Amino acid sequence: MSKTSTPGHSRRMTKAHKMSFAALATIGAAALAATVVPAGTADAETTVTAAPVAWTQAVEGVQAKTVQHLSAQTKLATEAAKLEAAVKAKAAAAAKAKADAEAKAKAEAKAKKDREAKAAASRSAVRQPVYANNLDGWIKESLAIMKAHKIPGTYNGLYKNIMRESSGNPRAINNWDINAQNGVPSKGLLQIIKPTFLAYHVPGTPLDQYHPVANIVASANYAAHRYGSIDNVNSAY
Repeated sequence: MSKTSTPGHSRRMTKAHKMSFAALATIGAAALAATVVPAGTADAETTVTAAPVAWTQAVEGVQAKTVQHLSAQTKLATEAAKLEAAVKAKAAAAAKAKADAEAKAKAEAKAKKDREAKAAASRSAVRQPVYANNLDGWIKESLAIMKAHKIPGTYNGLYKNIMRESSGNPRAINNWDINAQNGVPSKGLLQIIKPTFLAYHVPGTPLDQYHPVANIVASANYAAHRYGSIDNVNSAY
């Protein structure tokens, strides 16, 4: 076959084409070398080492953020615990203050009541009359006791019967009448025998038949039950 040619086109590679292919090959080789470097070279060590370092740095970054997050949570928990403790302490202090105030109020109320009772007792003691230790005083004291126990009688009624029975002698005793013969002599200001004295004895007075006031009020009590009042007695009773 004969070779033909087209004017202006040649099948032979020009020098420019050769140089272009050489440049492309060089660039491709360089790129391939950068991507896959044969083992044992300094560039390979650098490339292989770079990946673990980057991974380690990423892990350390995550760990650092986790530590920061946990630290923030711990701080919040600590602050919440402190706030709760402060609230509880405040509530406890308020409860204690309330209890102290109530205890103080009770103590003050009791002290006030005690003072009032003491003052009342003092006023009562001041008002308590002092009776003379004589017939007039005995009759007046007896009348006060009789009034408290609702036993009727007057000063004159007591006086006239006392003077008739004992002439005002609280140690008077009858050793000759029937009562004396029976072993229960009449004694005291109103000459009352012991069984009658014991039966009509007024509480708060001495259990002594010779005691002037005890003798008067017991006799007046007996006369009130039998005669209506000591005032109604005008003779031996």
